[in-house]
Amino acid sequence: MTHSFLMEAGRWTIEGHWLERNGIVFPVKGRTIVAWNQENWFTMITKLIFPNSDRQEISFEYRGRLDEEERQYTYVLQQSLLGRVEGEGWLGPQSIVQRYLVLSDRQRRSGFETYYRVNDNTYHLSGGILAGHSLECTIEAVLDRQP
Repeated sequence: MTHSFLMEAGRWTIEGHWLERNGIVFPVKGRTIVAWNQENWFTMITKLIFPNSDRQEISFEYRGRLDEEERQYTYVLQQSLLGRVEGEGWLGPQSIVQRYLVLSDRQRRSGFETYYRVNDNTYHLSGGILAGHSLECTIEAVLDRQP
């Protein structure tokens, strides 16, 4: 199974929900741009906004390396909510799973993201941020590839 998300350069829209620990649910929309260079390095930039809310937008800037034959990769992430993050990803037959740790963080925050392939143009995203052993927030969304 070849993934179109992350594995190919492209633009994606995001639409779904952001759930907070206190029970508040926010509609969320966003965009992701994936780019590759010739040395097997990828860059992924994501921006999430919360329509009709005063909640601040969240931005993500990933940079990682993945060789053509590999199923696992590492990346660094600069996120507006968490700061500097290091993570790893695995390419499964139907999904891409990423986990990360916030560097130098007293709250021991970490997180995960799973991109489940529906078809070449659609992925479902499920993810969350943890503080220690407690789930702090989650996201559930649909990613659609733009022409």
